[in-house]
Amino acid sequence: MGDKEEQSKEDSEGGTEPGFGSFGSFNKKETDRNEITNLVNEEEKTEDSDFVDDVNPDIAKVMGFAGFSSTTHKKGTDKLTPKTKNTTAVPTKKAQQFDVDSMFAAVAKSAFEKNFDQNQKLEEEGRAELESDYVPRVGESSRTDKQSSSERASDNDNDSDGSDDSDIVGPAPPPPSNNTRKPNSRVEGDDDEDEDEEEGEGEREETPVDRIPHSHEVSLAHGDKAITSLALDPSGSRVISGGADYELKFWDFAGMDPSLRSFRKVKPCESHILNHLEYSTTGDKILVCAGNAQPKVLDRDGGNVMECLKGDQYVLDQTRNKGHTAVINSGNWHPKIKEEFLTCSQDATMRLWNLNDRGKKSKAVIKCKNRKSGLRAIPTSCTYSRDGLLVCGVCNDGSIQMWDHRKNFVNVCLQVEGAHTFGNEITGVAFAYDNRMLASRSNDGSLKLWDVRSFKKSVHTAEGLFSRFDQTDVLFSPDDKLVVTCTSKEKGEPGGKVVFYDRDTFKKSFEMIVGDSHCIRAEWHPKINQLLVGGGDGVVKVFYDPDRSIRGAKLCVVKKRTEAKTVNYITSQRIIVPYALPMFRNESSRQKSTWRQMEKARKDPLQSKNPMKPNLLKGTGGRVAKGGSTLASFMAKQLAVKNKDDHIDPREAILRHAKECEENPFWIDPAYKKTQPKPIFQEIDPDEPPEKLTRSDTFG
Repeated sequence: MGDKEEQSKEDSEGGTEPGFGSFGSFNKKETDRNEITNLVNEEEKTEDSDFVDDVNPDIAKVMGFAGFSSTTHKKGTDKLTPKTKNTTAVPTKKAQQFDVDSMFAAVAKSAFEKNFDQNQKLEEEGRAELESDYVPRVGESSRTDKQSSSERASDNDNDSDGSDDSDIVGPAPPPPSNNTRKPNSRVEGDDDEDEDEEEGEGEREETPVDRIPHSHEVSLAHGDKAITSLALDPSGSRVISGGADYELKFWDFAGMDPSLRSFRKVKPCESHILNHLEYSTTGDKILVCAGNAQPKVLDRDGGNVMECLKGDQYVLDQTRNKGHTAVINSGNWHPKIKEEFLTCSQDATMRLWNLNDRGKKSKAVIKCKNRKSGLRAIPTSCTYSRDGLLVCGVCNDGSIQMWDHRKNFVNVCLQVEGAHTFGNEITGVAFAYDNRMLASRSNDGSLKLWDVRSFKKSVHTAEGLFSRFDQTDVLFSPDDKLVVTCTSKEKGEPGGKVVFYDRDTFKKSFEMIVGDSHCIRAEWHPKINQLLVGGGDGVVKVFYDPDRSIRGAKLCVVKKRTEAKTVNYITSQRIIVPYALPMFRNESSRQKSTWRQMEKARKDPLQSKNPMKPNLLKGTGGRVAKGGSTLASFMAKQLAVKNKDDHIDPREAILRHAKECEENPFWIDPAYKKTQPKPIFQEIDPDEPPEKLTRSDTFG
């Protein structure tokens, strides 16, 4: 029975009628089944060959593609799955899959191949133009442009015909450039565009003159007299100015409002003009060189830190002196050693000082001499090199002398005799930022530029720069391409000038008139890019550029002006209730007459502060306390006791002792007792009045 049931199941699964057949019929049915399976598989292969063969089996398993088909194709098997009961297969719609990486690679490759030929053509044309220097005409350029556009259009048409929509992924590649002519070539009709391009190029190329801050200015009013010294701290936040009025004023850009008032003023050297001021490299100390012989060092807020000792003016050898003996002309801080500074004086010496010595003695003494005559030369200005290895001094004999800071200061290492006119003071000297060039300014109206590497002759010279003051400055621009100096006001000129010279050619690049007075001092700060000019009218001009300058004067001009503090008084209102009961009236709110209040206060001795009335019974002229209760009364009582006979006539007071003198002589009679026992008196002349008689005539 079991074998029959299995046979019936197989017959039902194979699609045949159930029943008991022979074994020969079973083999025939099996061959028919295999033929039907092969036909179905061939039809499915032809329909799904474009997709099934390329599908990754893993992706198909994840996406569920295997469940959509009626049969599952496996290599090495030709059997139907149990799901296939019908002999014909129904075609099913399958999801489309894209390989993004391969598509991107294909698009990039096709774009490169499309543009490769055209780029090669452009490169060949440009190379040919560079070799032949050929400028195409308008028609030719237009034709080439049209031709290139037509070629691009045909390429695009071909691409659109030969490519499917599925190949285009992402935005289309940018079109190739049509500019086939040289960048500097000119074409007719393009003059306006070329001019615009030249103007744009001119704006991009910035010259040293364009960096000069002069478009905007503010004025710091120091006083009525000339500004003889000016300095900025290293950060550019504070300014100090000193003038011929002996005052040193402090200005703080961050703390000022548009009123531009200084926050402190001091007189560090009493009645001496301030010749030079300079901040230290750290900005916490100020060197003050005034018209006296003692340089001073102040702190940032004007407090006294150190005062150098004064030398003995009767000592001829200045190396034996501990300090200067004449007016200090200038000074300078060492750029590397923050405790050391340099000063020069009218005593023909330059001295190096150290803050650690507290000014009791100079560190080193440099004697300035004229090489030809051997006489002393007075240094009018001094400075260090940028690296601090050279000490430079300029003298009134027109010479520039330098010493090596690493050696003793006996002999000079560099010297130029007759650098400027003899007898005219060299008012300023400054090293360039590259430490190779040196600029010197003299009252002979000249400005000279020197090369330290070849220090025999000046590199450039500028003449006709008038100067009245011994403190006229010279300096270099922050970019080290300009040399700047000041000039005084001449007759017929509107005012002093600040002149800028090109360092390489020494041609006058720029000049500007500052105010209607002389220009004496100038400072160009490299960090804030602002130019400060001190004039002969006691005003410090601050020039800045809103675009190229930072901080400094820009901080205070934008602030709101501070107003004076107003005091508000709040008065209580008076409520007048005329018919209120006395217990409800507010007497304090009632307004009383000031005249009546004054009369009432006058009657009160405490409020009116009347003096106490004299006691008529016990004194005269005032009130006298009890005797002995005060020191004054005690002294008066003692004097009254001692001089109780003051009311007696002096003659009577003396004559009452006459009898006692005759009986017991003490002074005269004992002296003449042996030699002249009987006294002989002067005879009285009856013609003379008795008032002229002497005391000896009267008393013996």
